[in-house]
Amino acid sequence: MLDIRLLREKPDFVRERLATRSEDLSAQVDEVLAIDTQRRRAETELQKLNAERNRLSKEIGILRSRNEPSADLERRVRAIAEEITQQNAVVTAADEKQRNLLLNLPNLPHLQAPIGKSADDNPLVREWGEKSSLGFSPLGHVELATALKLIDFERAAKISGSGFVCFTNQGARLQRGLLQFLLDLHTTEHGYIEVSPPYLVRREAMIGTTQLPKFEHEMCYALEEDQLFLIPTAEVPVTNLHREEILTLVELPKKYVAYTPCFRREAGAAGKDTRGLIRIHQFDKVELVKIATPETSYSELETLTVNAEKVLQILGLHYRIIELCTGDLGFGAAKTYDIEVWAPGQGRYLEVSSCTNFEDFQARRMNLKYKDAGGKSACNGPCAAIWPPFKANVKPRAASGASAALIGTIPGTSQVTYAGHPLYYFAGDLHEVALLAGRTLAPCRWSFGAILAFVLVVLLLEIFPSIPAQAQWNLKFRAARGTNRN
Repeated sequence: MLDIRLLREKPDFVRERLATRSEDLSAQVDEVLAIDTQRRRAETELQKLNAERNRLSKEIGILRSRNEPSADLERRVRAIAEEITQQNAVVTAADEKQRNLLLNLPNLPHLQAPIGKSADDNPLVREWGEKSSLGFSPLGHVELATALKLIDFERAAKISGSGFVCFTNQGARLQRGLLQFLLDLHTTEHGYIEVSPPYLVRREAMIGTTQLPKFEHEMCYALEEDQLFLIPTAEVPVTNLHREEILTLVELPKKYVAYTPCFRREAGAAGKDTRGLIRIHQFDKVELVKIATPETSYSELETLTVNAEKVLQILGLHYRIIELCTGDLGFGAAKTYDIEVWAPGQGRYLEVSSCTNFEDFQARRMNLKYKDAGGKSACNGPCAAIWPPFKANVKPRAASGASAALIGTIPGTSQVTYAGHPLYYFAGDLHEVALLAGRTLAPCRWSFGAILAFVLVVLLLEIFPSIPAQAQWNLKFRAARGTNRN
């Protein structure tokens, strides 16, 4: 939420910055300022009435101490009390209207944010790696995941309707392993504190992180009777951990990582990416959240982005980073980097992570502050969403990475280390793969190189699919005989 003092003192500056998002927002600024004038005028009148009542009450006390009549003054005090009641209602209504207007006014883009109207105007910041050269037309993740029985789309639809998926067998293991990999990386190497928050939150929490009121019907699943909402992102409960608190300077920055399932109605998105895992109602995600001071928030955003990139670099996936222009920024964002992985099966880049600085926009809505020698100030909040790497393999949303032999602590696993990172791989069920597409992979030693090759051939599907579209193919999985070999 924008600071009302900024709108009062620099209305033209606010209009100018918001106009880079949309020209239509200038009228909303005028409306906020108009109701603010009315509210302040009503509050001034209320203060006068209270002062008059207090003055008359003192006079009544003096008259009574002298045994003199005070009936006229008492009638006047009762009349003023009625006026105060009415004026209180006026102030409350004006205050509520102003708050609602402010809650629906988006954040100011950062002064250095690129000016633009849509995603077409988002500039490239940097790239890592190169697009894979396949030499054939790759299959998409839906066809491959179905053939490999990693995902059962039909039964998920039978249970819950369209827009839901059911991971099965090795698909479920891969999903679990990737989530474990992300959590281990960010807690052990990047210094984040892991939290496992509730999946249902109060309305106030959704308001604090900007999903409400603007996106209530478009995005959110609600339990209306209990006034609880299924979280659309782990950002909601994690950021709200410190709502209505005053932190000390030595506590900052706060660094949290959390895995949660996420639930979104996706209303208004009819016809957009309806097949597969790109736009679904329930998906898994790992979230990074930092709470920092205004002076350090942008440096924290840069390190947070680097932390998200590290996942893709470890897994060897080609990606690019773009900065969102003012017309493409999210409602609460001041500055955003999107990390996108190239998906040959779709012939386009897919977002796998979005790294944003909200400045003090969310902190004001949550009444989250910190205290230093100069007093209290609103905290700033860089935040990153890392889609749990399956869509970059076989996607749980547009994920950031993948590992085949199932990264994660799974019974019956062996451990290896790659580039200083502890990795776990399953060497039992997926020992030998026969591809009837012109080539066969014989049993091999399960070194990291062999595992990575296996990943690139079989499980990265969307990122590095290895099966020609026209080929007749089949897959056989045979359990390993004897002991696991490293």
